[in-house]
Amino acid sequence: MTTLEAAGARSPGATEPVASVEDLSVTFRRGGAEIHAVRGVSLEIRRGEILGLAGESGSGKSVLGLSLLGLLPAQPKVAGRVAVCGQNMLTGSAELCRRVRRDHLGAVFQDPMTSLDPTMRVGRQLAEVAGSMPEAIRLLRAAGIPDAEARLGSYPHELSGGQRQRVMIAMAIAGNPSLVVADEPTTALDVTVQAQVLALLRSLTEEVGCGFLLITHDLGVAAQVADRVAVMYAGRLAEVGPARAVLGAPAHPYSAGLIGSRLSLATRRDRPLAALPGDLPDPAAPPPGCPFEPRCAVATDRCAQVLPEPTEVAAGQLSACILPPEKVAAMRQGDGGPPRGDSHASGGTGHRPGGTAGPGRPGPPAHRGAIATRVHHLAKSFPVTSQGRRVRLHAVWDVDLEVAPGESVAVVGESGSGKSTLLRLIAGLDRPDHGEVSGGTGDRPQMIFQDAGASLTPWLTVGELVAERLRGRRLSRGERRRRVAGALAQVGLPAEVTRAKAAQLSGGQRQRVALARATIIPPAVLLCDEPTSALDVSLAAGVVNLIAALRRELGMAVIFVTHDLSVARIVADRIAVMYLGRIVELGGAEDVVNRPRHPYTRSLVGAVPGFGAVPGSGAGPAGPPPTRGRQDAPGGVALAPRGEPASPLSPPPGCTFHPRCPVAERVCSDPDLELRLTGVAGSPHRLVACIRSEAI
Repeated sequence: MTTLEAAGARSPGATEPVASVEDLSVTFRRGGAEIHAVRGVSLEIRRGEILGLAGESGSGKSVLGLSLLGLLPAQPKVAGRVAVCGQNMLTGSAELCRRVRRDHLGAVFQDPMTSLDPTMRVGRQLAEVAGSMPEAIRLLRAAGIPDAEARLGSYPHELSGGQRQRVMIAMAIAGNPSLVVADEPTTALDVTVQAQVLALLRSLTEEVGCGFLLITHDLGVAAQVADRVAVMYAGRLAEVGPARAVLGAPAHPYSAGLIGSRLSLATRRDRPLAALPGDLPDPAAPPPGCPFEPRCAVATDRCAQVLPEPTEVAAGQLSACILPPEKVAAMRQGDGGPPRGDSHASGGTGHRPGGTAGPGRPGPPAHRGAIATRVHHLAKSFPVTSQGRRVRLHAVWDVDLEVAPGESVAVVGESGSGKSTLLRLIAGLDRPDHGEVSGGTGDRPQMIFQDAGASLTPWLTVGELVAERLRGRRLSRGERRRRVAGALAQVGLPAEVTRAKAAQLSGGQRQRVALARATIIPPAVLLCDEPTSALDVSLAAGVVNLIAALRRELGMAVIFVTHDLSVARIVADRIAVMYLGRIVELGGAEDVVNRPRHPYTRSLVGAVPGFGAVPGSGAGPAGPPPTRGRQDAPGGVALAPRGEPASPLSPPPGCTFHPRCPVAERVCSDPDLELRLTGVAGSPHRLVACIRSEAI
């Protein structure tokens, strides 16, 4: 029996750590500089527990996960010990690490399309890991894939995002691993599918009995399923402890800042969103003291000199902060003194456009009857090939919407609902099949995208990018430079940025450059396609504040596409909920969120991650599963939808939501049923397309 086989025979017991990290340091060498990705981290993961690992991008979370998997790239300089089932993944041979991965480890990554072979059917890929096709079917069923036998013959591109992630989870649990490392497994998913995947992870952890490392930038995701939470900052462990303790009474200012920056359905709309000022320190030159000191609201002179180690502040809760937890609690309550920089901005600029009004404050009053844009009976379809046949995909179908000058409307729905296509039609980037788009006075609509980096020409400087919209205007070179500097200042960026290129900027800075380019000549309507979904929570809060400020200062209307109702409630005066190309509910933002009248809207409200379902709040170690709906959601217990949206290639008859609707009646599937947006009794400005809207 080999050493590894002996270790497998001596599998860790229920109380022993399945993985342990001891004083881990990982340093990469890039461009002649040493990048300190992880610095002296120690933690354990036990069998049967989910450890949530949170922090901003660049905190070292993914490097820690790759260390556990034995997949660190580019031969970095490492120190410390990383043991999985007793085997050191840092010093072990390549063959040893492969055997540990095969026998004891599973992995789930953010984008399953980069992990699945696009030329191979998913059944064959899963059978290679599971050992047989019957076992592959069993795993697909365990992962919640409907009609598992039929899905064996599908290619990855023929599955939805949620189904591809479930296939990856099935592959990860094949062979009953001791530890599964999941790196942002729900970031690219809609909130409803995210809730289902999190519930699946919780149930599979309990069934298989493995340890689980859940890497996420969203503490709300960790709150749904994690038994313990660890928070990393600048390669260091800032805090670790039971989920209820860390999320309910954080002992480190950084943990408190992340929690305070996160949007919820209860976030106040009449004040700027809280956002951590500044940026992470340069990993090539880490500071000698606490790395969070430059951004900390309660830092002292000693914090800049002493590098704190995690010490126990409560039962099982450790914090790397020299200040007592009472000081952090006082900061959360607003008594900790003024923050360094500006806690309502992001990007480290200290600039705060628009004063102190909140994102939810209305914009300039609209003239009665005036419109910024109007769509009437709008429809758009695309020719696609499905199973060897050319068919039409109906992305937008019979949509009517008016937006007044200065008004903000959020368009909400899952992927495939037609939200982005609607924006492209309004922007004139696509031509409708029928219907019309009309606008009022002012410059044509401008659009900003989810991935700002992909929309910025990489070989142009920021100054050249922003100045593009000034072409055709008779401006001197000096006036052009002044206009560009003014546009950048308006979004909180210094004039020096004009000489930089997009690749040299952070994600938040790139999004601000996109906003500066869109608003250097104020448009009648600013079209925002998921501009915050790829950002850390603190950066997202800063971008939301900025868009709200620009809207007020420039008097422009905003149409903001998002899949998250907590964001929609903050940024919008009204919310339009789309499902399979149609608007199914429209009304005031607070009214839609607090009193949803369509079952689909109610499911979106219930799927918003929040701290109300922290493990330990109910029966069992993890409390009630997320699929029951958040108990603290407005409107009562959420109506959880079944499965995923139907294909727009073959929408269901009648109400297209009826196959997933928990309150559907027989008439809802009638092909002759014609549903239109109709008013709700007592709410003249509320429109709902549901025969049961009065009863919900």
